[in-house]
Amino acid sequence: MSKVEKIQNEMSDFDLHLFNEGSHFRLYNYLGAHRVVENSIPGVRFSVWAPDAEKVSVMGDFNGWNADSHLMFPLKQSGIWSLFIPQVKEGETYKYHIRSRFGGYEVEKADPFAFSSEVPPKSGSLVQVLDYSWNDQTWMQNRKKFNDVKTQPVSIYELHLGSWKKHNAFKSLSYREMAQPLSDYIRDMGFTHVEIMPVMEHPYYGSWGYQTTGYFSPTRRYGSPQDLMFLIDTLHQNGIGVILDWVPSHFAVDGHGLSFFDGTHLYEHKDEKKGWHPDWGSFIFNYGRNEVVSFLISSALFWFDHYHIDGLRVDAVASMLYLDYSRKENEWIPNKLGGHENLEAIEFLKRLNEEIYKEYPDVQTIAEESTAWPGVSRPTYLGGLGFGLKWDMGWMHDLLTYMSKDPVHRKYHHDQLTFRSLYAFNENFVLSLSHDEMVHGKGSLINKMSGDEWQKFANLRLLFGCMFAQPGKKLMFMGGEFGQWNEWNHDSSLDWDLLNQETHSGLQKWVKDLNRVYRNHPSLYCRDLDEEGFEWIDCANHEESILVFLRKGDGAEDQMVIVLNFTPAPRFDYEIGVPEAGHWKEVLNSDAKEYGGSGIGNLGGVEAISQPLHGKPFSIKISLPPLAAIFLSRS
Repeated sequence: MSKVEKIQNEMSDFDLHLFNEGSHFRLYNYLGAHRVVENSIPGVRFSVWAPDAEKVSVMGDFNGWNADSHLMFPLKQSGIWSLFIPQVKEGETYKYHIRSRFGGYEVEKADPFAFSSEVPPKSGSLVQVLDYSWNDQTWMQNRKKFNDVKTQPVSIYELHLGSWKKHNAFKSLSYREMAQPLSDYIRDMGFTHVEIMPVMEHPYYGSWGYQTTGYFSPTRRYGSPQDLMFLIDTLHQNGIGVILDWVPSHFAVDGHGLSFFDGTHLYEHKDEKKGWHPDWGSFIFNYGRNEVVSFLISSALFWFDHYHIDGLRVDAVASMLYLDYSRKENEWIPNKLGGHENLEAIEFLKRLNEEIYKEYPDVQTIAEESTAWPGVSRPTYLGGLGFGLKWDMGWMHDLLTYMSKDPVHRKYHHDQLTFRSLYAFNENFVLSLSHDEMVHGKGSLINKMSGDEWQKFANLRLLFGCMFAQPGKKLMFMGGEFGQWNEWNHDSSLDWDLLNQETHSGLQKWVKDLNRVYRNHPSLYCRDLDEEGFEWIDCANHEESILVFLRKGDGAEDQMVIVLNFTPAPRFDYEIGVPEAGHWKEVLNSDAKEYGGSGIGNLGGVEAISQPLHGKPFSIKISLPPLAAIFLSRS
């Protein structure tokens, strides 16, 4: 059910109080530009927060961009300025002209609460109505089931809208143009969700949306807000959840944005040791300012309220948690207790998650958090940050490092495969192979694999098999599923022509079948976050670089044995202990010829015999292919 409130002409005294104390989380219903009728006259009410301004005016198409013709009025002591302008129509462009009380500073600013913006490099805000007739009622009524990470499969396809597919080198597909092709592709591949890199408006295209200026405004590069709603609506009608990247960790320095908004450091910290991001050349939000907290949580809820999204992935959480993040000695200021934790950001994140789950218990928040901060995905009442899921960055780093090594050396690094089991259930993890690993000279996934071309594809199939077999939800960045050779470039389309080659189409079919088996076998997901759902059978065979483990569902018949061979040497009559007698069906084999493998297999399955092994009462003998993953099921 939508949480959208009826838009009022002006904020009440109670609204102003909530805003100033940091507890108003539907600010977008009041601030910004809203089409209203006053005294039977249609027009637009403009409202902006600029507490240290001496004068604020609205300038735009409707007044010839005259900074003196429409002066705004302050609302008591709230710091908010407001003005009703009759006859202003939807689609008209505007900005605020602000003169500060300090030093004669004057500036033209885009509206922080604009629902739409001009296409960059233009930077004006647009008067925008968000009406849309949704057709995703079935999805919305049932999404609690689809988004239940404790009992349901979650396999996420991460993508950048502008480079998934393009008309040509200069023109991307629009939101509407990609709606059905993307839905068809995701449904055919078997992913349960898409995660879209930030759609919020951003001036520099090369930031991929992570240098945000429009916290309520989807980028116009691909169409209107209603066009984005159509894309999400279409995905939902095809049974696909939608997660948006969201960036509360830092913001762009562009002059029309939030920086130095009213001649003061309004949204950012004044001191560069707290308010400047050295890695990204951007400003850091002042999480201790009540109005900034209201602004950010309003932004988060806005995308659930108006765009029906199913989750937010919060970028760069580690940079928010630590005052000394990426800083040298004497470049940061300790907290009031003398530590390096950002106490204000911690409280903000807890409040953010509490508010989202209070309003929308059927969605997920996901943290990209790269350290060992405890309880990221644990409830706030247990001392956690309150996220639903956390990316497992350690697993990603260890496995990619391991897979880059020549197999002859892998036996010396076996711990990189097994170390995860020591912490795998400390958080609700997502196993992520994201865009971060395919940029800035890191190369594509296929090029990270060791060996010749055949071995690279075999290694990548093995890596994907390992990911889908392990406890945890799954995320894969676009292009990885068919082995794109080139490092991801936001200006270019994925190299879809590669699918004309059997090696690439075989890899894509492997990912499709992994998703199918993952979704059809509860043992691979229903106890993903429960240590009772995972058991090592043999994790000690470092000499042959082989792993064997068991995934367990709710009954004896719902069990899956996974065998991973990380060397190019096939092993025949390889003995494995199993918990049950009878037939063990080979449901997946990454070495099958249809995937581009050599074709070594087990003729559909093997029979267990009453010979104890690996602490199990029964055992099987299998043919274990080179650089391969095998899934054996009792059901």
